[in-house]
Amino acid sequence: MSNRIGVVWLLWLAVFIDIPASAQGWKAGTARVIITPKEPLWQAGYASRTHPADGKLHDLWAKALALEDSTGKRAVLVTTDMLGFPKAMSDRIRARLNSQFGLSKAQVILNSSHTHSGPVLDNALQDIYPLDAKEQAKIDRYSRWLESQIVTLAGQALTKLEPVKLFAQNGVTRFQVNRRNNKEGALVGQSELKGPNDYAVPVIKLVDAAGTLKAIVFGYACHPTVLDLYQWSGDYAGFAQLELEKAHPGVTALFFQGAAGDQNPLPRRTIPLARQYGRELAAAVDRVLDESMRNLPPQLRTAYSEIELPLSAPPSEAELTKTSQDGESYMKRWATRLLAEKKQGKPFLTSYPYPLQIWQLGNQPILSFGGELVVQYALDCKKRFGQDIFVMGYANDVMGYIPSVTILQEGGYEGATSQMVYGLPSSWAPEVPNLIDREINRLAEQIGLTTLK
Repeated sequence: MSNRIGVVWLLWLAVFIDIPASAQGWKAGTARVIITPKEPLWQAGYASRTHPADGKLHDLWAKALALEDSTGKRAVLVTTDMLGFPKAMSDRIRARLNSQFGLSKAQVILNSSHTHSGPVLDNALQDIYPLDAKEQAKIDRYSRWLESQIVTLAGQALTKLEPVKLFAQNGVTRFQVNRRNNKEGALVGQSELKGPNDYAVPVIKLVDAAGTLKAIVFGYACHPTVLDLYQWSGDYAGFAQLELEKAHPGVTALFFQGAAGDQNPLPRRTIPLARQYGRELAAAVDRVLDESMRNLPPQLRTAYSEIELPLSAPPSEAELTKTSQDGESYMKRWATRLLAEKKQGKPFLTSYPYPLQIWQLGNQPILSFGGELVVQYALDCKKRFGQDIFVMGYANDVMGYIPSVTILQEGGYEGATSQMVYGLPSSWAPEVPNLIDREINRLAEQIGLTTLK
């Protein structure tokens, strides 16, 4: 009789007290919204463009995935068909997510695909384009609208939480090419590719209680620069998402960009090639979905930090004056702006607050880095933490390229001159790669992610 009473008591507890969380496992919800500009805007990514966009290949999207683990801890991933979130916008969005939904910076990832066929945002790439007051006003209007759309999107995903299971695995596809080590014009005559690469296709699969596929999160480390048209599109990453959603009706496919700073899709420059790479990436994801994937226990750990990365000494007034007279158009605007700020007594930046983040979904680590992360960081992290980890670049703030030790020493676009494109007064100081490595190691230790022996 006492055993029977005990069973009844446990059943009563399961109904009325919040201890069934561990039995409920993961919960997830998704939401999506079209973010294609409704009026002509300048496109971000190519300094050679001479006028705003005049059409679209397909719509641009922002998508959100909300997760809740067995203890009720939540996190939200937002993916977008954009070049990248500038810091001011990212900070405002995350502040609103904290105020409205109680989400800390550690619980939010804002990732951008880095498509070069998306809109210019305010406080980003400010020296590239000859924007007058009218064009700047349109950019400002769109940027404020986009911020509200993303906050609303995250809220919608949180309201749709339902029981799910999560699975993860890496796939592979090979259309990325290291652009620093392989000349685009000579590629046809090459018998082998040079330079570091990471061909991994990270995939997370979410299925509901009935085993029905609900969402796919996937990534790749490659610049979405197949296209340089005046039409909106998500480039190959946009086509990949369209392919997956067509193959799996009702499913939301979210693409995140990896350590793509020095990786290009080659060959490129045609719409059929963009579609081809999209189909190749979608096929790589589908192969992983059809194979055995690791079941992720319903435990979420998150860690976040911002570290001050030092910049090298800024150019002298004489150097800026020379560039303002002899440089290319965007370099002239950059130098002219810095000279004006110097005359106004405004000090040059000497460092920059750089965001790093780790999520651990069960036994699946996701390492997120701000900026245009080059592929060597992903390779080094995989040596330390294992080949199964996922690596994101372009997360939370895109303020410039993040070069490796080698690239910083070599210079070139990714190592030095790209800082002008992003408006920074100088390149990174030599110690920056080591500071980043040290901090990601500290965050890994904080969440219990161990290094390989």
